[in-house]
Amino acid sequence: MDYELELTNIIKTDQLLMSILKTVQELQLNDCWVAAGVIRNKVWDYLHNVQTEINDIDVIYFDELNSSIESEKKLESKLQKSMPHLPWSVKNQARMHFKNRVPPYSSSFEGVAHFPETPTAVAVRLNNNQIEILAPYGLNDLFVGLVRPTPPFNQDSKLHPIYSNRVQSKNWGSIWSTLKIDSE
Repeated sequence: MDYELELTNIIKTDQLLMSILKTVQELQLNDCWVAAGVIRNKVWDYLHNVQTEINDIDVIYFDELNSSIESEKKLESKLQKSMPHLPWSVKNQARMHFKNRVPPYSSSFEGVAHFPETPTAVAVRLNNNQIEILAPYGLNDLFVGLVRPTPPFNQDSKLHPIYSNRVQSKNWGSIWSTLKIDSE
């Protein structure tokens, strides 16, 4: 199955998600994407024929020259003014390596590759009215409902407890019943 085409079609048919992508594109940020849970949940909702609320919209970008939390908050404020009913979260990947105490990232791709679970390690954006997909580990796990750690969060990693805690606290299996969750 062509999961990129499937994801593109899911996004194109969702007016809210398309509006989100257009609004984020208007920020004109370097290496900017809508990432993680909002994309993952949209696919899982589609596969389970349910509709869950958007609990956050992760907007990521990469800017080494302007990597302050204040800059991120200003961008969140801009997004809030454009679409005030949505829970925006903006993070510059040039500073996110501090969170996990790993070497600095060189791009948003590297930031997404350091998300805890493979189905969450997905981002999308509009570029010249075309949907682009960033998925360092592919889309298979997302579409087959397999939740497992990304390589930086594997069982033998110092980061694995973060993955384990997320899997337990998110309670994804009670919302999307067919998920196969690696809880090791």
